Amino acid sequence: MSERLDKDSLYFLPLGGVNEIGMNLNLYGYGDQWLMVDLGTSFADEGMPGVDLVAPDVTWIAGRRERLLGIVLTHAHEDHLGAVSHLWNELQCPVWATGFAASVLRRKLAEKGMENDVPINIYRPGDTIELGPFRIRSMSITHSTPESQALAIETPRGVVLHTGDWKLDPRPMLGPQTEVETLRSYGDRGVLALVCDSTNVFNHGSSGSEGEVHDSLMKVLAGKPGRIAVTTFSSNLARLETLIAVARHLDRHVCLIGRSLHRFIAAAQENGYLQSIPNLVDERECGYLPREKVMYICTGCQGEPRGAMSRIAFGSHPHVVLSPDDTAVFSSKIIPGNERALFRVHNELVSRGIEVITEKDAFVHVSGHPSRDELAEMYRLARPQIAIPVHGEPRHLVEHVRFAQSLQVPHGLVPRNGDLIRLAPGEPEVIEQVPAGRLAIDGEELVAVQGGALAQRRKLAFNGAASISLVVDDKGYLLTAPRVALTGVVNGDPEEIAADIANDVAEAIDNLGPGQQRNDSSLEQTAIRTLRLGLRGLTGRKPTVQVHVIRLPQGQATGTAAAPA
Repeated sequence: MSERLDKDSLYFLPLGGVNEIGMNLNLYGYGDQWLMVDLGTSFADEGMPGVDLVAPDVTWIAGRRERLLGIVLTHAHEDHLGAVSHLWNELQCPVWATGFAASVLRRKLAEKGMENDVPINIYRPGDTIELGPFRIRSMSITHSTPESQALAIETPRGVVLHTGDWKLDPRPMLGPQTEVETLRSYGDRGVLALVCDSTNVFNHGSSGSEGEVHDSLMKVLAGKPGRIAVTTFSSNLARLETLIAVARHLDRHVCLIGRSLHRFIAAAQENGYLQSIPNLVDERECGYLPREKVMYICTGCQGEPRGAMSRIAFGSHPHVVLSPDDTAVFSSKIIPGNERALFRVHNELVSRGIEVITEKDAFVHVSGHPSRDELAEMYRLARPQIAIPVHGEPRHLVEHVRFAQSLQVPHGLVPRNGDLIRLAPGEPEVIEQVPAGRLAIDGEELVAVQGGALAQRRKLAFNGAASISLVVDDKGYLLTAPRVALTGVVNGDPEEIAADIANDVAEAIDNLGPGQQRNDSSLEQTAIRTLRLGLRGLTGRKPTVQVHVIRLPQGQATGTAAAPA
């Protein structure tokens, strides 16, 4: 641990979730002990071929895990708890979660055979958790999933209010309203810092109510002639409650498409939610119902290739087909970075005569995050000395600090992942940068985003691949003509270009000295150099090249020998 840390100071250290939306990981330190709040995943970008999700790099805190008192999860969204099953073995500490979040987490752990490994402690809204120097009081807030909690973290240096994801919703469809009076009581006693959601800081007014979405969807979907397919996040149980209520009113049967939807509904029902949903129709049977009697609720609202809506759009789903005059509704926000994948799905549906409705076309989605009026109210309630914005890209964080200072908050800091911030004593400041980064969740493995298999995939994606097979005798004479294969390298006839390169490789090898011909490495480098020289003028690319050198005693090869008699 850095020599600059002292045991009587309070620290905040984000290792994920700032300068980005998702992958939340927040650390609080005091007296050489640490508390973690949330441990989530995020979507991978286009620079990670074959990868859907990324997780934060926990190397720094894993090296101090004997000082990590535990992980407190604020709610059940993937960007707040999705990485626990991938990273807990590095941390080996207890986990605290509400009943619903625990149910979701246990299912994720069971998929990895870890259901008996991770000690999960259940806390209820309003409970207090005592962990070393931290006294953590939870309070209910409104969000798009049940039992979302803000945390008041009491320390010897003051109280930090950690909002998690929240909004002020006068008419939530699921769960209670935000505990405004509890927040006000902490403001009356004095709040050192507010660590606060920044997602919608540019949006004026309020975020709107889930109840209003219910009313709007009733009007938008009434009278639609064919099947209706609605996609949203599986963890947005408030929206699922809304959609099921709308389907019931429109006399449509509900069919869930996507395993994660079934998992979240099962977890909800374990904890007393969604008890009155109608009998669901199996996806294998829904096709036999009249089209005007069906509502599909699907995964894949961000255009994920494996999501149900994408598979339906491109005709690869085994049981669900949409036809002209059917309707597809994207009841979710377009997360920055997902636009290309999502618009590809939209375009495919439209080209097949299916009506597509998004948040840009009608009021079919409301955010679970606060807009400016709600942020202003939070600052009026909490009255913190320090504003620490999280859950946002750089532009969100900078604007959040400006906005907080316009509300007379004395101090504001724009953090980066890895910034070790001393909150008290003295004025808040970044005292150093610790290692932070991303790990790609590649199948069952966690791999570095830079280097390794992902670097090779990126190179293949942009430059293609080539292979060269050389069959030579023990002296290095070619026994057959080189075989060259090009994949994704040239736009012309690859076989004709490969044949030309094969001739050039044969000539280059024939011109090598006897000592070089007996050396496999010399043969490989000569083949690679010749291939790249031949492609330079055609493509300007440097493909990934594999060379296979096969040595046979003279006379054993078949085909036309290239070596002299």
